Amino acid sequence: MTGAPRARAAGPLLLGVRHHGPGSARAVRAALEACAPRAVLIEGPPEADAIVRLAAEKDMRPPVALLAHAADDPGRAGFWPLAGFSPEWAAIQWALAHEVPVRFIDLPAANSLAMSAKQTSAAAPAPAGPPDPAALPDPAAPLEPVDPGEQAAPGAGSAERLRVDPLSVLAETAGYDDPERWWEDVIEHRGTGGAEAFTAVAEAMEALRAEYGHGGHEDDAVREAHMRLRLREARREFGDEVAVVCGAWHVPALGERTTATADRKLLKGLPKVKAEISWVPWTHRRLARHSGYGAGITSPGWYDHLFHAPDRPVERWLTKVAGLLRAEDFAVSSAHVIEAVRLAETLAAMRGRPLAGLAETLDAVRAVLCEGSDVPMALVWDRLVVGDVLGEVPESAPAAPLQRDLTRTQRSLRLKPEALERELELDLRKETDAGRSRLLHRLRLLGVDWGSPAVSRGSTGTFRETWRLRWEPELSVRVAEAGVWGTTVLAAATAKAETEARSAKGLAEVTELAERCLLGALSGALPVVMRSLADRAALDADVGHLAQALPALVRSVRYGDVRGTDTAALGEVAVGLAERILVGLPPACVGLDADGAAEMRGHMEAVHRAIGLLSESGPETGTQPEAGTGAEPETWPAAEAQPQPRAAGSGAAGGLRERWAAMLRSLTGRDGTPATPGLIRGRAARLLLDDARLAEDEAARLMGLALSPGTEPPEAASWIEGFIGGGAGGGMLLVHDERLLGLVDRWLISVPAEAFTDVLPLLRRTFSAYDTGVRRTLGELVRRGPAAEGHSGGQGAPAAPGFGPGLDPHRAAAVVPTVRLLLGLDPDPHGNDTMEAAR
Repeated sequence: MTGAPRARAAGPLLLGVRHHGPGSARAVRAALEACAPRAVLIEGPPEADAIVRLAAEKDMRPPVALLAHAADDPGRAGFWPLAGFSPEWAAIQWALAHEVPVRFIDLPAANSLAMSAKQTSAAAPAPAGPPDPAALPDPAAPLEPVDPGEQAAPGAGSAERLRVDPLSVLAETAGYDDPERWWEDVIEHRGTGGAEAFTAVAEAMEALRAEYGHGGHEDDAVREAHMRLRLREARREFGDEVAVVCGAWHVPALGERTTATADRKLLKGLPKVKAEISWVPWTHRRLARHSGYGAGITSPGWYDHLFHAPDRPVERWLTKVAGLLRAEDFAVSSAHVIEAVRLAETLAAMRGRPLAGLAETLDAVRAVLCEGSDVPMALVWDRLVVGDVLGEVPESAPAAPLQRDLTRTQRSLRLKPEALERELELDLRKETDAGRSRLLHRLRLLGVDWGSPAVSRGSTGTFRETWRLRWEPELSVRVAEAGVWGTTVLAAATAKAETEARSAKGLAEVTELAERCLLGALSGALPVVMRSLADRAALDADVGHLAQALPALVRSVRYGDVRGTDTAALGEVAVGLAERILVGLPPACVGLDADGAAEMRGHMEAVHRAIGLLSESGPETGTQPEAGTGAEPETWPAAEAQPQPRAAGSGAAGGLRERWAAMLRSLTGRDGTPATPGLIRGRAARLLLDDARLAEDEAARLMGLALSPGTEPPEAASWIEGFIGGGAGGGMLLVHDERLLGLVDRWLISVPAEAFTDVLPLLRRTFSAYDTGVRRTLGELVRRGPAAEGHSGGQGAPAAPGFGPGLDPHRAAAVVPTVRLLLGLDPDPHGNDTMEAAR
C-alpha cells in the first residue's frame, strides 16, 4: 500500500487511512514522496495549525496528543493522540521536513467541545464537580480522529446503538473472523501493495457508505462539510497539488460533489466556545482499545515495533521478549528465541498467512519462552504488546503557567513522569526527598493524583514515606483545571486549601485539611485553616465528631515535628479537643446499641492512640525514628538527635494521659443502670492492661465479674469481644495467661443451651480474627485442661503435649551462638558463659 492514488483523474490526492495503522503510515509516507504535493491537509482541529511546527523539534517524541480545552472550563477537553506509527504523524513529519505547509481541516475544537458538552448534558444530568477526563467519550468523541468501527461511547445520546465497523464488515466479507488479522494480512504484511490499495480501500468505503449511510456517526456530516470547505480553500491557493490524509471512512464524502453554500448551511448555528490547544505527552497504554479510546487499537507496542523495525520484525520482536523475561529473572536462552521464531513461521504457514503475525508470535512466546505459563505471558502483553512508552513535548510548547511551574519543579527534584507504575521511597530527612513529598502532597490537594501513598516496607518511622507513581495523560487536564487556583503549584494549593477551609462543613474535614497542609508545607494556608478549625471545634459538641478529628490533628503535630514545621497552634487545639473528649466520652457511651457501641469502640481506640502520641511529643524524646525502623541512635543526623521544641499544650499532655487512663478505669466499672455496653467496658480494660495501668489480677477480677452468672450471656460475650477481640493480640493474651483462658472456658461451659445460639456469632467473630497458629495453640491448651491452681503458665505450669515441664537452660544455651551470628554479633564473646546468657 505504497502508491499515490488520486480520487479523480485530476484533483487532490485523497489518502484514506486507518488511524494508528503502521501500514497506512508507511503507505502515506511513500505516497507523499512519490507525488510531492505543495500542501498537506490532515484530519484534526484547525487550531493546531499554530503549533504544528513544534512536531519537528528534537525534544518532541511520540506518542503525544493535541489537547484542546475550553478556556473558561478546562475540564471540558478533548484529545487527538498521535503515535510514531500514526499516518497523520508520518504526514506531518514529511511536510515539515520538506517545508510544505501543513493544515488541519476537521471541525474546529471550539465547535466540537461545545457540541460534546451539549450532547452530554442532553443525555444525562450534569454530575456534581468537574468531569473525569478518563470518562469523556472516546475520550472526546467526535473530537478525535475516531475509527468508524468503534462503538458509540456511553452518554452519546442517540448513538447508543452500535456503529458500523468497516473493518469487521470487510473482514467478514473476505472470510475472516478477526478484523485485526484481516488488516495484518491485507495491509501490514503487504507493504508494497502499490497505488491500487488506496483505490481499493476508497471503493470499499464508498460501497459501505452507500449501504449504511453515516453508519451511526450523526456528526460526520458537519465534520465532512468543514473538511470540504478547507479543501476548497487549499485548492484555491495551491491548485490540485494537495494531499489529504484522513480516515478512510471520510474519503467518499470528500470526493462528493457539493456546493460551498450547502456546506456552510450545515455549519451555520453551531455552538462555539473559546478553546485553547497545546501538545501533551501520551502513552501507548492510552492508545489501546481497552482504555476506552474510540479509535484505539489492540496492540500499540506491536504496531510501533512493526513500523520502526528495519527488517526481520518477528526475530527482532522475539529478541525483545527474551530481554524482558531475562530482566525479570526468567530463564530464556538464545535457543529459546531461535525455536520460537521457527514455531511462529510454521504456524503462519499452516494458517495460510503471508507472514507470522501477532497471534502466531504470541502463540510461540507462550509455548517456548513462557513454557505455557500465563504469568510471564501477561508481562509480555502488558510491557511489549501494549507498551508503557510515555511521549515527551519540548519546553517551547504552549502550556499553562501552572504546567510550566510543575515541569520546572519536576526537573529540579529529578522526579520524571513515567507511564510505568513504580514505587518511590522517600527519606524526609533529606532535602530533595522532602521536596518531592511536598510536591506530591500539594498535587493531591489539587486533584492531580500523580502519586498515591503506600505502606512503607521495612520502616514505620514518620520520617519515611512510600509513594506509587504513575503519570496518566488525563492528569494534564487536571493540571489545566487546577490553573484556576494559581500560576504555581504552591500558590494554587494554598488558594484551594483556604477555599476548602472556609467551605468545609464538618470538623473532621478541617482537621484532615490541616494535616494535608502540613504535609504539603502550605504555611500560607494554615492561618485560615486554623481559624476554621478553632471555630468548628468550639461549636461542635458531638463526641464522635471530636474523636474523628483528634487523630488527624495529632498526626499533623507529629508530622510537623519531623518536617520542622511550627505546630504550636495545632498542639493547643489538639489538647483542647482531647480535654472535651475526656469530659464527653463517658456519658456518650451510655445506652448504645450494638452498632453504636462498635462505632464508639473505634473512636475510643483512635483517641487512645492519639493521646499516646500527643503525650510523647516531649523534649526528652525529640524527633527520633520509631521502633522497628532499623536506625541506631548514633547514626541519626545531628539535627535529628537534638531535642525539638515542645508544641504548645504539650506540657498538659503528660497529665492528659493520666486523666485519660482514669477515665478508662471509670468506664470499666460502669455496669449499673443505665449501663455502658460490655464491648466498651471490655475494650477499656484491655487498653489499660496493654499500657500496664491495670494489674493482671485486676484484669482477671474484671473478667470474672463480667462473666459471672448474674450477667446476661450476650452482654458477657460482648465484654469478651471488647477485651480479647479483633487483631489487637487478644489471642496471645489468652495463650500466655491461662487464668483468663480458664475464666472464658468455664463461662462458656456454663452458658445455657437456649442462650448459646445468641452468643455464638459474637464469639465466632472474636476468635475468627486470630491467626491460625494462635487458634491452634488455644485449642491445645483447652484440650489439655486448665492449669494447676495458682499457676498462669511459666516454669511451674503443667507441660503441654510434646514439651517439658519447664525451661531447660542447657538446651536453650545451645542456640545462643546461632542467634548471635544471625544478629551479626560475636557468636561467643565471653568464652563459655552461654549458660548465663540463656538464663
